[in-house]
Amino acid sequence: MSIQMPSSSRLPIFPLPLVLLPRAVQPLHIFEPRYRQLLRDCLDGAREFGIICRTPEVAEHEIPAGTAGCVAHIESSQSLPDGRSNVMVVGTRRFTLDRFVDDPAPYLVAMVNGFDDEEESGAATAELAARLRELFGRVGRSARAIQDDTTPLPELPDSPAELSFAIGQFLDLELSDKQRLLASRSPLGRLQQLDEVLAPVVESVEQRARIHTRARTNGHGTH
Repeated sequence: MSIQMPSSSRLPIFPLPLVLLPRAVQPLHIFEPRYRQLLRDCLDGAREFGIICRTPEVAEHEIPAGTAGCVAHIESSQSLPDGRSNVMVVGTRRFTLDRFVDDPAPYLVAMVNGFDDEEESGAATAELAARLRELFGRVGRSARAIQDDTTPLPELPDSPAELSFAIGQFLDLELSDKQRLLASRSPLGRLQQLDEVLAPVVESVEQRARIHTRARTNGHGTH
């Protein structure tokens, strides 16, 4: 999944009302005929296409140049008897839309430009990454306790740049905030954005978890 995208390349595009982040796993239900064709073409080729977030008020061909998207790699595909498919994709590398191009395919095809993060000083980023790991762990463990869920928390990557996307996929962010996370070329900026989301809620979530645990034992503690 670390293959670098050429600076400019041609890519099938699937506009959806969601933001796919690198490393994120996303289930998709394919039912429109044009996207059934996209799926067939991708499965016969590189098994990947681009996902760009499109809200209902924006027409597909009016998605502006420069909009950030993410390449989706098809991990699995299950065909249904009526021609629909259930697909699991994982986000790989990011790109910006250059322009849509004419193509005989029934779906959108575009020229896109790959991009990566800018160089940053490592000390501040590493410090904030350690803080985010702690906050995510506290919130995650409390949320699991509230749901009586014993599933282990997901393993987080070592890289602060990848960490921001790994945490971001599990947070309930507004589409605009998630799009800002995807488009950001600053790992430190992404971590700061997530810190603004997690820090204010960690104590309240932990308090809810403590109340839930006491309620389960009728306030008498464990036996």
